[in-house]
Amino acid sequence: MEEEFEFGFTEDPKFSVERYEEMIRNHDQYFFDAQAFENIIDYYIEKNDPPKALQVAEYARNQHPFAAVFLIKQAQLLVVGNKVPEAFAALEKAAMLEASDADIYIIRGNLYESMERFSEALENYEKALELAEETDEILLHIAYVYQNMGDYDTAVSYLKLCLKQNMENQDALYELAFCYDVMDNQQESVQFYQQYIDNEPYSYAAWYNLGNAYTKLSLFEKAIDAYDYAILIKDSFASAYFNKGNALVNLEKYAEAIEVYRHTFEYEQPNADTYCAIGECYEKLEQMDDARAFYKKSVKMDPKLADAWFGIGVTLDFEERYFEALHFYKKALDLDIANADYWFAIADAEYKLGHMTEAEQAYEKVVELNPLDIDAWLDYSSILYEQQRLVGAIEIISQAIKNNPEAAELYYRMVAYLFAKGEFNEALNQLEMALTSDPEKHYILFDYLPQLQSNKVIVDIINRYTK
Repeated sequence: MEEEFEFGFTEDPKFSVERYEEMIRNHDQYFFDAQAFENIIDYYIEKNDPPKALQVAEYARNQHPFAAVFLIKQAQLLVVGNKVPEAFAALEKAAMLEASDADIYIIRGNLYESMERFSEALENYEKALELAEETDEILLHIAYVYQNMGDYDTAVSYLKLCLKQNMENQDALYELAFCYDVMDNQQESVQFYQQYIDNEPYSYAAWYNLGNAYTKLSLFEKAIDAYDYAILIKDSFASAYFNKGNALVNLEKYAEAIEVYRHTFEYEQPNADTYCAIGECYEKLEQMDDARAFYKKSVKMDPKLADAWFGIGVTLDFEERYFEALHFYKKALDLDIANADYWFAIADAEYKLGHMTEAEQAYEKVVELNPLDIDAWLDYSSILYEQQRLVGAIEIISQAIKNNPEAAELYYRMVAYLFAKGEFNEALNQLEMALTSDPEKHYILFDYLPQLQSNKVIVDIINRYTK
């Protein structure tokens, strides 16, 4: 006959685990009290061994058939193993034994949430709220459900409730920032984090999110102050250094930004994005060798980072190495085919290499992807103008004006092309429109056709608008 031993919860959890493993090895039957079983299950969960934990839960259920806790543990582990029907069944049995255990409804809510059955998820979370002692995590889950339903206002109110209960809940702080971002309501975001900081001045996450809100409002000086406080409270906060670097870039303080980006390397492994950002700063400072070195580090770390390949191209372009630049622009384009900036750079490099057909095709792509890019329309039309294709140039500028009716420079360019084609009356009409739009930019006309400076009719019309 098998010998039965009983092990209680007074012993060290490690001792319970050793005893349990001994029992399995010996194909024996020891008795453990409920707490000891819980300790053993938790040990295997911490060891990231769900199958073993599940096996223990099964043993525990046999020895303690009326303890709902083991059915709940079993359900949690079945969820991890993606065994949804079995998890629901275990919860059903647990509810029959102890309907007042909040965990039953939390896990069931999680399951419904993952299945996008949102009303059932909310029903279970609401039930859990009534039963649980600590509710901040449940409130956070309810907020997630409302986010998934696209109801960000309600999500925000639950996140605020969550933070009211637990000011330390970092997830809620970040989720709140996300919701305000989606709602494009940075003003309210700033107000919330300022109030929060009045109560919790040492919350680095709140300072960080305040910095992000200021960044989105283009208040970069204020953003930098907020990031500095976040860094002061937690000096190893790499994300705060990185975002502070981005804010400095927006203020065109590139040398300072480089220093701040480099700080992130003290607290986390260098990554491709940071290398790329440093490369961009050196590029803006026109230190092209340094820029290229960092862009190369970036692509070595992440060959799929299109911006870094593009950056290498920009540094070569700057050195008038257009043929080499094209190679890297095209590598960037392969990774991000709909990027208008990449097409623009390719168009420009092809033009500088004298490849007019390729340049024209690339410009066509730029204006298709970004019809609001006035420079692209101007460059595209001027390629045709240089080839004496005046009808084509005028056509392109007409399309450009349709897409950008406010852009005075397009009208001035149209005037130049019409004069070149000999359509003087239409040219004068367009000149009146250009001058009505922005009289200060009339120099564009003379840049393009200097001989018009001696044309009395034109000079008189311009004087009417500029004096």
